Amino acid sequence: MKKTNSLYHGHRFPAAVISCAVRWYYRSNLSLRDIEELLFERSIVVSYETIRRWCDKFGAGFARRVKAARRKPGCTWHLDEMFVTLRGEPYLLWRAVDEHGAELDILLQKRRDKAAAKRFFLRVLHSCPVLRKIVTDQLRSYPAAKADIPELANVKHVFVKASARVNNRAENSHQPTRERERRMRGFRERTRTQAFLSNFGPIRQHFALKRHLLRASLYRKHLADRFESWREITETTQNPSSAF
Repeated sequence: MKKTNSLYHGHRFPAAVISCAVRWYYRSNLSLRDIEELLFERSIVVSYETIRRWCDKFGAGFARRVKAARRKPGCTWHLDEMFVTLRGEPYLLWRAVDEHGAELDILLQKRRDKAAAKRFFLRVLHSCPVLRKIVTDQLRSYPAAKADIPELANVKHVFVKASARVNNRAENSHQPTRERERRMRGFRERTRTQAFLSNFGPIRQHFALKRHLLRASLYRKHLADRFESWREITETTQNPSSAF
């Protein structure tokens, strides 16, 4: 029987160190150089470029596993789009979340027309095929695109006024992206921004519990469960604290 190579085959650093660095980058508002400094404090000498390569290599796979491990998405889509600037050019970041606030998908596009809305609908349908209701603002691209997709023909479509803040579920989901955009002093390349935000949302939400709704003891219990789940997702049996 052929032995399967480890996920970290060929890397000289322990799996716990690599998974911890990737988690810090996507979970916390830290730069690559910040993580380099934190690892150096723990007697691990690694350059920020190596950490970047770790994030590029493992981030997408970890994000997919996190999405697969979380509870089944809700049946209501809340859709909204926000402007981001990449090297001086405006782009639209389309985002869909369910009624629980879990991010379903994101897509960075240049336009805000029917074709762009249809492309985003099809992308979200690929990963979340079952739904009962769509909540959007009054952008006319949404109903025009929905009419062209047979799978959405019988889905209820609710329009809300963006100025009334009725669609807060989707609008609030932009806040972590804005915070990270400021920390990174803006996004630059389209493909890297799409890749980063696709990984950033699921990994950040995996640890972002609604602390204000939980007692301290219950919060710590849930957080410990999330860390245990993360070790399973990243195939690390060792606690990061013992690896430093």
